[in-house]
Amino acid sequence: MIGILGACLLEAANRSARRTYAQPERVYSISLVGNRVVVTTAGRHVNVYDLRNMSQPKQRRESSLKYQTRCVRCYPNGTGYALSSMEGRVVMEFFELTEAGQSKKYAFKCHRKYEAGRDIVYPVNAIAFHLIYGTFTTCGCDSFVNLWDGNNKKRLYQYPKYPTSFAALSFSKDGRLLAVASNNTYEEGEIP
Repeated sequence: MIGILGACLLEAANRSARRTYAQPERVYSISLVGNRVVVTTAGRHVNVYDLRNMSQPKQRRESSLKYQTRCVRCYPNGTGYALSSMEGRVVMEFFELTEAGQSKKYAFKCHRKYEAGRDIVYPVNAIAFHLIYGTFTTCGCDSFVNLWDGNNKKRLYQYPKYPTSFAALSFSKDGRLLAVASNNTYEEGEIP
């Protein structure tokens, strides 16, 4: 079944012509870097387009994450993208399809807590890259924002817990500010 990109309109290379492009399923997230557009859909589809020729994807992939994609964000340097999911994981992917290029990809668990003998997993709702330092942040339904060093594969900082979960985040262009959007998605029940 072919879904339609729906309300999502992608800008062509000249940034003035807008068109709608059919996708294999419902679109969950889109990210742009240079001339590349990465579109994630239901069914774990990941399509990579070149803005200069949007007639068909340059790459068709299946997400290595098992569950629904929540967010895709391209690396600022244009070498790949990060995907987050409902399963409390993030995977770092690379556009280069050679064996050497694909050997650099990795996934990690985040936005989880261990309580009463069980692992509680929260969706990772958003990813934002810092344009200057190359670090990135994730936010999720656990009400935390984490700062990561992707090159060294470690968490640098966890911001204090917020009263509700986070839906989105973004750095300012100069990287000095981090804006976050919160909402109650009722993971912890009703919040007064």
